[in-house]
Amino acid sequence: MLGLSQPQLADALTITRLSLHVLAATVWVGGQLVLAGLIGTVRAVAPDAPKRVAAAFGRLSWPAYWLLIATGVWNYLAIDHASASATWNAVFGVKMLCVVVAGVGSYLHTKATSARSRGLWAGLGTLGSILALVLGVAIAG
Repeated sequence: MLGLSQPQLADALTITRLSLHVLAATVWVGGQLVLAGLIGTVRAVAPDAPKRVAAAFGRLSWPAYWLLIATGVWNYLAIDHASASATWNAVFGVKMLCVVVAGVGSYLHTKATSARSRGLWAGLGTLGSILALVLGVAIAG
């Protein structure tokens, strides 16, 4: 069976920790992708609508980002570091860099004054978010 270990149910604390992390990633990463897909329609509704929608999204997404940070620390503390390989540690480090890039890019997107810079920072923030998500799946084993 592909060399996978026998499946087991997680304990309640692990279920809580991982569920909160996945839920926060759903809002943070998924919300960015959904908003990117809707922005053209939102802009067609009213010229000021993108700013209003972005502000509303920020009220949901930034708490999700900080929940990701908190549950990420909790996840890190819950693992056995003695058994982590050098490769795992390297991928973890790159994932943490992507988390920072996601947050900084997204923050600078909110402060940008031109459409070009908003697009640049949004793209960087979204790319960092997606890479952090994929690398998180990789290190989860």
